[in-house]
Amino acid sequence: MGRNEQGKVNPMGGDQATPAKPAVLLMAYGGPTSVAEVEPYVMDVRGGRPLAPALVEEIKERYRKIGGRSPLLAITQRQAMALEDELERNGIPAQVFVGMRHWFPYIRDAVQAIAGSGSTRVIAICMAPHYSKLSVEAYFSQYQAAVKDLGRELETAYVREWHTRPELVRAYANKVSEAVKRFSEAERRDLEVLFTAHSLPESRLGPDDPYDSQQRETATRVAERVGNLKWSFAYQSQGYSNDSWLGPRVEDRLREFAQAGVRNVLIVPTGFLCDHVEILYDVDIAFKELATSLGMRLERSASLNDDPLLIKALAALVDAAVRK
Repeated sequence: MGRNEQGKVNPMGGDQATPAKPAVLLMAYGGPTSVAEVEPYVMDVRGGRPLAPALVEEIKERYRKIGGRSPLLAITQRQAMALEDELERNGIPAQVFVGMRHWFPYIRDAVQAIAGSGSTRVIAICMAPHYSKLSVEAYFSQYQAAVKDLGRELETAYVREWHTRPELVRAYANKVSEAVKRFSEAERRDLEVLFTAHSLPESRLGPDDPYDSQQRETATRVAERVGNLKWSFAYQSQGYSNDSWLGPRVEDRLREFAQAGVRNVLIVPTGFLCDHVEILYDVDIAFKELATSLGMRLERSASLNDDPLLIKALAALVDAAVRK
């Protein structure tokens, strides 16, 4: 991730003073950096279709409750800097760029920065390890459109899925082990571990879409590595539409736990890599409030963010792509 002469980071990457290197593009969803940006951000997510004013205000209130902004861009930038440093230690000279699907800096901005750096080879990584044509391919489509608009050839390696990378599984397992320690020995006998991922509209997924099976495979591998867990899986953060969304819903599972007499729950969001509104509000506020109202204690395992094991997983992906 390019640094200027003062050592400060250019959020999109790029370094005109160094020879051209392979470019690594980390693509994430994007998020508003202030409450004032929430409405245009939501419009971008919805492809320009307006949302009812009451729903826009509800979303704004969610961001107010988590500090008025999404930390996603700042975290992705830290991931990019850490990855560039890890690649350098591994003898892989590369520049790491950041592009967002639905907010600034957009993927198209990152493509412009890559072109400006002189790089002609790109490793494109979506910061979502589980593949779906509905999600991951949307990032790659934006990237391809930006390259086409640029009118320049970029040799691109696409990393489409990496949900079973050993470093990724270990990173999640470490967070689970750390979180379990917050519960006493007696509480652990009652503990339900609930792995979660972002739901997708089921009606829009193809019959062979691997998203659901990959999410469950990651959860299974993490649970097996930790060992001795009573666990299940559910989906969260369904969108504002009348579609049928992947389930079961987290809210429904929490109610089932309460009816069964469970008093302690640990949510492990293995479908997410870092903190953003679906973690900081949906889990830390909404689900915790629901659990409390049902007479349960709910905790969450820490997000990976720029955990060294996550960075090692990304470096391994880049290394494999460079060697092809």
